[in-house]
Amino acid sequence: MIIINKNKFLLKNSNISYMFRATESGNLEHLHFGAPVDIDDDDALAVRYGTGWGTNNGPEGEEIPMYLPLEWSSLGRGDYRESPLEIDREIPAAFKYSFSRKYDHTVPIECGLPQAHGDAETLEIVMASPSRLSLHLFYTLFDTAVTRRTVICNNTDRDINVEKIMSSMMDILGDYEITTYNGAWIAEMQPYRAPVGMSGVVNESTTGFSSCLHNPGFILSEPGATETDGIVMGFNIIYSGNHYSRVQKTNEGLTRIVQGISPVSFDWILAPGEKFETPEAVMVWSGSGFGGMSDQMHRFVNNNVIPEYWQGRERPVLYNDWEGCMFDFNESKLVSLGKKAAELGCELFVLDDGWFGDRNSDKAGLGDYDVNRKKLPGGLSGLQKKLSAMGLDFGLWFEPEAVNPDSKLYRAHPEWAIQAEDGVTVLGRNELLLDLSRQDVRDYIVENVTRCIDEGKVSYVKWDMNRHSTALGASAHRYILGLYDVLRRIFGPRPEVLLESCSSGGNRFDLGMMCFSPQVWASDNTDAVERCRIQYQLSYLYPLSTIGAHVSAAPHAQTLRNTPLSTRGNISFYGLLGYEFDLADLSPVETDEIKDQIAFYKRYRKVFQFGDFRRLKAPDGISMQVSEGNIAIVGLFHEIVHAAPGYERIYPRGLDMETIYNVFSRRQLLNAAQYGGLLRHILPVKVRPDGALVRTAGRQYRMKDAERECDATGAALMSGMSLNARFMGTGYDPGMRMQGDFSSNIYVITTEES
Repeated sequence: MIIINKNKFLLKNSNISYMFRATESGNLEHLHFGAPVDIDDDDALAVRYGTGWGTNNGPEGEEIPMYLPLEWSSLGRGDYRESPLEIDREIPAAFKYSFSRKYDHTVPIECGLPQAHGDAETLEIVMASPSRLSLHLFYTLFDTAVTRRTVICNNTDRDINVEKIMSSMMDILGDYEITTYNGAWIAEMQPYRAPVGMSGVVNESTTGFSSCLHNPGFILSEPGATETDGIVMGFNIIYSGNHYSRVQKTNEGLTRIVQGISPVSFDWILAPGEKFETPEAVMVWSGSGFGGMSDQMHRFVNNNVIPEYWQGRERPVLYNDWEGCMFDFNESKLVSLGKKAAELGCELFVLDDGWFGDRNSDKAGLGDYDVNRKKLPGGLSGLQKKLSAMGLDFGLWFEPEAVNPDSKLYRAHPEWAIQAEDGVTVLGRNELLLDLSRQDVRDYIVENVTRCIDEGKVSYVKWDMNRHSTALGASAHRYILGLYDVLRRIFGPRPEVLLESCSSGGNRFDLGMMCFSPQVWASDNTDAVERCRIQYQLSYLYPLSTIGAHVSAAPHAQTLRNTPLSTRGNISFYGLLGYEFDLADLSPVETDEIKDQIAFYKRYRKVFQFGDFRRLKAPDGISMQVSEGNIAIVGLFHEIVHAAPGYERIYPRGLDMETIYNVFSRRQLLNAAQYGGLLRHILPVKVRPDGALVRTAGRQYRMKDAERECDATGAALMSGMSLNARFMGTGYDPGMRMQGDFSSNIYVITTEES
C-alpha cells in the first residue's frame, strides 16, 4: 500500500517499507528503506536520521542539504555530493516539493522504454523550480520491489540541454559492501566486492549497451552478511544501454546511491513543452541475507518483468546447430541432426548463423534476408516442414542490428550504417551497426524479420548482436529506444514466439531486454565448469528461468577441458537446457545418457525453471537447490580432485522439519576408458588402455556410479545428509563415487506420497 500522511510518504508491502518526507523548505528527506514500519509520528521519528544541524544555516534559510539524507538533490544548493541532474548552468534548477499524486496502477512510460508490469501502486512526487522546469519522481510499489524513475518537463520558452539525469537517488545510513559483476567475452559475471567508502564505487557501461564488462545489477550488503542472515539490498535498472551507478559514503555515515543512464556522451536537447523520461531503477531489500535478496529479485523478474505470455510457461529443450556446424551445413545435414535431436527428446531445433545471403563466414551477408538456396533449397518453410514431421518446433537466428560492408543492404544504403565521426570505417567482427534511430532502418528490420518468422512458422528467435560501439555518442539513447520499438513491433503481435536475447554471449543480460526476451544467452562459453561459475553468479540477481544453458562437446573449444557428460548435463539443468554440438559424434552409450538427462529434466522442468532457488553451504565445491511444493533438487559440483578428499554432506534448506522425505541420486554412468592403465588392476585380462577393446567398451558400455537413497525427516536432512565417499586412492568399490576432476551429483528430495 501507499500512504500519504500530510508531508510523509510510505510505500509498504509485507516485506519492505520505503518512507520519506517533504521538509518545511521543500527538500525530500529520506527516512527509511528496509523492514516494514508505520507512517505514524512515532515510527517516523524513530527511523529519521538526526542531522544535528538546524535550519537558517543553508541557502534561503533551509536545512543544510550536505548533511541531510535526500531523495533528490539540486546542484549548487549546498550539497557537495554527486548530483542526479545536470543541465545548462545558466538555468536555475533548485527543485522544491510541490504536490503529490497516488495511482492504483503503474503509470505508463510514454517514450517507448519498457517498464515493469503487474499489480502495483504508484506515487508521483512533483517538484518545481523557479525556472519553470518541473521534475516528476515516480515510485512504484510491487509485491517484492520498489521501482523509481524521473521525468523532467521543460515548461520554459527555450531549449534545455540535459547532460545528466538519474532514474533514482537515495541516501541511506550505515556501513555497506558493494558487489558488482564484471568480466569480458566468455568470462562474464566475475564478482567484485569492496567496502563502500568516501572515494565511492562506480559501476558503468560505456560500450553503447548494458555490457558484460559491467552488468547493470549490483548488491549492497552489511559487513558480515551471509547467504541466510543480514541486511542485503539488490539494485538493477530496466535498460539495455549505457548505464551508470555510483555508491559513495560521507564522513557523516550517509551512503548515496544513484542509478541511471551513463552521462558519458549523453546529451539531450529538450525543446519547450517536451519531457524526458528515464528508465526504471529497481531496488529490493532483505533482512535474510543474500538468499533472501535473490528470492525477492527472482520473484520480481518472473512476475513483473518477463512478458506475461511466458510467465510460468515452461521453456522447451532445444538443439542449436552452431557449435556442431557453424557455417558449414546444408539441408540434408540439418535434417539428419534434427532426427537425432528428436530421438534424444529435444523439442525445438534452432538454425543458427549462415542461412541467408552470401553468409559462409562472418565477413559477408549481414543485413540481407534472402535465404541461401544452395544450403536450403526448400527455403525456411521447407526445412520447417521436415522438422515438424519429426515433432520438432523450428527456431531461427538473426542479427538484425548489424550489417557487413559486403552485403546487398550496405551497397544499397551505406548511409544506414553508423560510422565514426572522422569518417574512418571501424569494423568489429567485420560489422557495422545500423542506425536504429532512423525510422526507415527500423521499418526494414521489422518487415524482413517478421516475414522470415511468418514464412518459416518460427516459434523461437535467437536475437544476436555482436557489434559494440562508442561511435553512438549522443545518439546512444535514441538507438536503444529504436531497438525497443523494433522488438515491440515484431514480438508484440507474436507473444507466443519465444525470444532469446544474445550479444556475444552475455553482453545484454539486462532487465530491459527481459521485458521482451524471457530468456538470455548467458555466455558463449559453454564449458560446464566455467558455466557453473557464471550461472551461480547470475543467480544472485536473475532467476534460472532467464538463463540459457547448453551442453556442448568435450574437450571444450575454449578451455580444452574434458568434462564428464554427466556434469555437462547437471549444470545445464540449473537453467534452460539445450544441446549444442555435432550429434553425429555421439556414441550409443552417450546417446542413452543424453536421453536420460532430457527425460529427467522434463520430469522436473517446472521445478528447475520456476522453483525457489537457494545457494547452499558446500565446503568443497558449489551446491545449489531448486524446490517447489514437495520436491527439492540439490546439485553438487566439484572442480579439481584432491587426494584423500574426506567425507561430504549436502545441506538442503526449506524442508519441513517433521516430514519424512525420500532422497535419491540421479543415475550417472562412468566411462571405463577414463581409468587408463588402472583397468589392469580390476579386470581378469590384461588390456591396453588405449586399445580397441577399451575404446569399443567405452562407446557401448558404462559402469554405474555409486547411487544414494535414503528416507529421513527434513530435520535430519537439513542438519547435513552424508554422501557416498569419493575415491580415496584405495581401488574400486561399487559403493564409492569413482569420480575424477569436474564431477557432480544431483539429489532429488521428495515426500513419500510423490
